[in-house]
Amino acid sequence: MKTVRQTAKEKLKGYCRVCPVCDGKACAGEVPGMGGIGTGASFRSNIEALKAFRLNMRTLHGAKNPDTTIELFGQQLSTPILGAPITGNPYNMGGALTEVEWSEAAVQGCLQAGTFACTGDGADPAMYDSGLAELKKVQGKGIPFIKPRGQEDILKYLRRAEEAGTAAVGMDVDGAGLITMALKGQPVGPKTKEEMKEIIAATSLPFIVKGIMTVEEAVIAAEAGAAGIVVSNHGGRVLDHTPGAAEVLAEIAAVVKGRLTVFVDGGVRSGTDVLKMLALGADAVLIGRPLVIAAYGAGAEGIALAINTMTNELKQAMILTGCASLEDINMDVLL
Repeated sequence: MKTVRQTAKEKLKGYCRVCPVCDGKACAGEVPGMGGIGTGASFRSNIEALKAFRLNMRTLHGAKNPDTTIELFGQQLSTPILGAPITGNPYNMGGALTEVEWSEAAVQGCLQAGTFACTGDGADPAMYDSGLAELKKVQGKGIPFIKPRGQEDILKYLRRAEEAGTAAVGMDVDGAGLITMALKGQPVGPKTKEEMKEIIAATSLPFIVKGIMTVEEAVIAAEAGAAGIVVSNHGGRVLDHTPGAAEVLAEIAAVVKGRLTVFVDGGVRSGTDVLKMLALGADAVLIGRPLVIAAYGAGAEGIALAINTMTNELKQAMILTGCASLEDINMDVLL
């Protein structure tokens, strides 16, 4: 990983410093770019929220070889760590990788690690297509996410996901305030409960709503028919001074877990961070910035290495907290 990070630092120069600790301090306000919006407080909140939780170490038990496998939407994955939907390589990351190259690295790297990539949508509609094209090559083994565009456009995007045979489809409703979308003349905005019902009812694919930060909106997503939600503040890139995802996750999961699949992203940098998110109620986590660095450092192999490293760290943390499977991870793990 040291070699991967050094190569990435050269390719991302001027866009990401590949800091020893990716906490949003050096890149505050750099949107477009890799930073957090405004003061960068929302980005930092994700890191600080996770850091605030400590783990109860336990070693008098039989959890010697933890099982990290998980079933999501009928698919068996070897780890609860998925790649987050990411686009915007030209203006957020400098363009050393094209959108096609990024999509290929993300999809193939995640599959090499036994998991799924979520592909994204962006200011150029071709960005969505590049992700879908890669998912088609692997029989739809991944999850495309659509920006909160107009209803008619979204329905067209849903049809293309269905044609690709993807495992599920999602919408990052937190993209409603993205500066980059506004700058490129792509209209996006919030959605009413009725609009979400219309969208979800229009597809046969399991539907995931990304960008949930309150119990109220988690319930709205569930009542609209969502199969999953992602607790997320969009990496701190859309609204300054939000709480971190880990701050609100437990309350949300307590209300809707079991009714739908609970994903989370924001600030996850290690396997112990993954364990904390699962203990707080997540079924699985999405990883963003660490996979950008991994892809720019070594393509698909870099992404596979990063996810495998985190999965191994998760296994070690499970051993040292007495968790033989993902089902064993609960709030008792946390101090």
